[in-house]
Amino acid sequence: MQIEYKLSQAKKGAYLSIVTYTALTILKILYGWIANSHGLTADGINNATDVISSVAILIALYISQKPVDKNHPYGHYRSEFIASLIAAFIMFAVSIQVITTGIRHFYEGSFQEPSQSAVIVGILSAIVMFVVFIYNRNLSRRVNSSALKAASYDNLSDALVSIGTVIGIVGVYMGIPMLDTIAAIIIGLLIMKTSIDIFKETAITLTDGYDEDALDEIYEIISKIKGIYEIRDIKARSHGVMSFIDVTISVNPDLNVVESHEISDYIESELQQHLGEVETIVHIEPHIS
Repeated sequence: MQIEYKLSQAKKGAYLSIVTYTALTILKILYGWIANSHGLTADGINNATDVISSVAILIALYISQKPVDKNHPYGHYRSEFIASLIAAFIMFAVSIQVITTGIRHFYEGSFQEPSQSAVIVGILSAIVMFVVFIYNRNLSRRVNSSALKAASYDNLSDALVSIGTVIGIVGVYMGIPMLDTIAAIIIGLLIMKTSIDIFKETAITLTDGYDEDALDEIYEIISKIKGIYEIRDIKARSHGVMSFIDVTISVNPDLNVVESHEISDYIESELQQHLGEVETIVHIEPHIS
């Protein structure tokens, strides 16, 4: 599957998230205000931050499609990670606001009883976000987009947040009105956790960190190729839909250039077949006993 096609498909998921989050933001904040639900309003604010994140990812996906140039010999694929990093900071700031608002309501004792319509909105939101999660998760696996994968799990967390909001609202009707405000605080903490997780994952990638299990898989693939005496080094870095791999191997010192090059080509072919869109540089050294 070509990289351009993958990025185009990934943009569909970003557009879906933007439309869904925008609709839910308006719906939740409006109903939260009408129904006097702090939890539903906080959930709406959470969705507003998700709109920003999804727009940032969409812009980054467009930038990622720009061709290689003099200043970007590896392409622009990492643009999506920069967008994710910016979105993480925005989400963290909003989480602080939601938490402090919830705590203020708790100490002021300003418990408000939401209407039954708030429960319906919360349940519908959870169902919608779970459907979006399934779509984006499957799409991210198909196109191998790390940004869309992160967005899909953000969709899932939003579905769970909506369920938590419903629990808080139901608590009001059970005679425990403070549960709605507590739900707002919990939502703020969930937003914060999501932002921290996105930041950590993005920071690792931007500093050329790579999954150890993925490196082990690369090692296993190369180790099965005939003609290789030793795998001396493997390095890899992710650029979103594309990964760049550097491999150092030792071979029979009596091999000529053509034979050594054939081994190099076969390594590249095997890694592409098993891992998808990867670009591999193979450094060959003579094996000395």
